[in-house]
Order: sequence, then structure tokens, then C-alpha cells
Amino acid sequence: MKLWGGRFETGPSELFEQFSGSLDFDRRLLGADIAGSKAFASALERVGILSQQERDQIRTAFDQILEQSKQPDFFEGATDEDIHTFVIRKLNETAGEVAGKIHTGRSRNEQVATDFRLWLREEIAATRGRLAGLMDALVAFAEREPDALLPGYTHLRRAQPILWSHYLLAYFEMFARDWQRFGEAYQRTNVLPLGSGALAGSGFPFDRQAIADELGFDSISNNSLDVVSDRDFALDFLYAASVTMLHMSRLAEDWILYSSEEFGFLELGDEVTSGSSLMPQKKNPDAFELVRGKSGRVVGDLTSLLMTVKSLPLAYNRDLQEDKPPVFDAADHLAGSLEVTKLSIDTTKINAAAMEEAADASWTCATELAEMLSKHGVPFHRAHQVVGALVLESVRQGKRPGDWNEQQLHEIAPEFDAEAVELLSARRALENHTPPGGTAPETVRRAVERARRRLSEMRESS
Repeated sequence: MKLWGGRFETGPSELFEQFSGSLDFDRRLLGADIAGSKAFASALERVGILSQQERDQIRTAFDQILEQSKQPDFFEGATDEDIHTFVIRKLNETAGEVAGKIHTGRSRNEQVATDFRLWLREEIAATRGRLAGLMDALVAFAEREPDALLPGYTHLRRAQPILWSHYLLAYFEMFARDWQRFGEAYQRTNVLPLGSGALAGSGFPFDRQAIADELGFDSISNNSLDVVSDRDFALDFLYAASVTMLHMSRLAEDWILYSSEEFGFLELGDEVTSGSSLMPQKKNPDAFELVRGKSGRVVGDLTSLLMTVKSLPLAYNRDLQEDKPPVFDAADHLAGSLEVTKLSIDTTKINAAAMEEAADASWTCATELAEMLSKHGVPFHRAHQVVGALVLESVRQGKRPGDWNEQQLHEIAPEFDAEAVELLSARRALENHTPPGGTAPETVRRAVERARRRLSEMRESS
């Protein structure tokens, strides 16, 4: 059945029917469509279009349809234009003649906007839950390995020593921002369009706040023309999803490198790796490679919707039917990536000895040496030159930092003393970074505890 047609002498061609249909992808809005329609039935009863008995009859029929939808063949053979016409057809089959009243005073424009927001706010809530799980895995790893040390990198070159737990908390901060970003997207999503009509507002005196209260919306929209064509909330979701995927892709790249033979810092779990069909020795980081690859899919979904809404005149245009595939696609890839990244973190083991050896073998302590000299009154420019000269001489002689003694250091520069020898250890160099946000052991221990508290507060506020 169609929700329109009286103005037309003939029906649409079969080709156009196939081209314009959306049931194959918008069927996942079934629950949202039924929830919104049940609330609208109550609104119709409040303005006298439906009797209380008719309202109850329609709402009961919607409940029956939702129960029927649990059957695997529920959509089998359906040729309806979209999920909305599908639900109306099912309502006619279940409730009979009274079903014809359900679309009184309602446009499919506002119905689509309402369904999409209902579905998306649940997806956002689930995403924040998965993000909390991922952050929990990072904090748990930091708690398991509080003392492990590794070289921190800039330009993918060893730079300064840091604690492994400090490194993990860097990703915790990224995902905490993502959690906040999705919260902001939720707030902008949780606004009720229903009662806005096609674009000019409803011709019936609906109590829109009552509809919002029943459906759990925080507020009602302010402008009917805007809300039926607004997809900012979907763009907000896609942007938040894209940034989250980029953060996971960065972690994936780190751990792909760190688990390679060249680094040897990590051992990824068998649960998230695979072998080679030809080379028996291989243990490939497939899960992280897939996360890295899927980040491009999600960013592409954002770009897709940005281009769809570009230059659309007010108000609703059929282009907006194409809003849902990129959001559904991104939501699916985001959910899978969050779950597999958490599993990867849970099942990874570190080689703490290899990490600390890498930090000690190179000059990751160089900055601390220069800063020590500055604390003793040496201008930093001179201190930088002195330590640089020490590093250059070490390269020439093939020496590691720990190969130097006080007398040899003094020969390089008279400013060096016994304290300089102590700082040639990467672990000793860590201790200088005591201000909040630094990598000194006690500072990081407090940061891990604070992260655990923050995570609990996030979960309690959700």
C-alpha cells in the first residue's frame, strides 16, 4: 500500500519502485517506527481523532507486530516502499479499518526524522557503553603493568623514556574525549520532531511535550521547517564515530609496529591474530589491520552524508533517504572495532625487558641530562650542545649511555658531575617528570587512580 496516490493517473514504474525503495536498509528502524507510532496514537486520542478504545486497539496491534518481528521470516516477500509503509500494512492486517486513522495529521517527513533520532540515540548510548569498556581495558592493563618502561617516540624515533601505563593513559584520554563527544551528539539527537507536519507545523493541536515525555526526548524542536530536514545530529554521530575510529587506528598502528620482530615489545593474543596460508611462522595482526582499514570506511560515511546534505534547499528532499546507509554502516563498523580493540587489549602481553632495553640502549635520557645541567645554572643552549656532543661521541665510539663513567663525562664537558652518571639510566630519567600529566612513577600512579574514578563516574552518569 502507498501513503499517497490520489493525485496520480497512473502508478510509478517498476524501475522507479526498485530505484526508490529503502526497505532493504531502513528495516532496522522497525522498533523506532512502532514506538513513535504508538506515541502518536496517544496524541491522536488526546485531540479526539481516536477514541480510547481505538487508541488501545492500535497500540496493542503495534505490540503484536513487534512480537511478530522476532520471527526470522518476518520481512520475507515484503515489497513495501519503506519501513513506514511496511508497518502501516502490518497495522492494517492486525488492527483492521481503524489503522487508517494512524496517519492523521502526520507527515512521513516528521515520522522519518523521529524514527531516525529514536534509533540513533540508542546506538549512541550503546557506543558510549562500548567506549567505557575499552577505557576499562586500558586502565586494567595500566594497573597490571605499573612499572614497565618503554621509549616514547617522536617522528618514530626514540625520544624520552615513559611508563607503559602513561602510554596507555594517553589513549584513555582520547577515548574519554570520544565519550564526551558522543554525549554531545546524544543531546542534539534527543529532540522531538513529531508534531511538525511536513514542514509548516501540524494542523492539529497536539501536545508535543506529552509526546516527547512518552518517548523520552529531552525537548521538542523549535522550528518545523528546520527539524524535518535537519541531519546535523547524524553528522554529529558520524564525526564522533570518525574521530573514535581514527583514535583506534592510531592505537592499531602502534601495536602493529610494537608487536613486530623489529620492536618485540608486544605479543598479541591468538584470539585476534591469524596465520599465513603459505608461511608457517607468521602471526599476523589482522584485527588491528582491519580496524585501521575500517577507519577509512567510517570517515567515508561522514563524507558521504556531508555531500548529501550539501546545497539541499529547505525543507525535506528525497535525497535525505540516503542519510541512513552511511550512519548504519558507520555504526556497525564502529561497534565491531570497539569490541575487537577491547579484546585485543585484554589479550596482549608486553615484553617489559625488551622495552626497557630499547630505552636504555638509545639516548632517551638526553633531555634529562640537559635539564639537569640547566638546573645547575648552565644556560640551556650550552647544556643542549654539551649533551649533543656526548651523544655524537657515543655514536663514534659505539657506546651506550651506561658505558660512560663520571671521569669520562667530565672529559667531554666539565659541567658533568656524579648526578649526570645517575641520569644515564632511562628509569632514573623518568623521575624528573613530576608535574601533573607527566610520566614520573608517582604521578602516573595517581593518574591511573584518577582514570579509574573518572571511568566510574562516566558509567554512573550514563
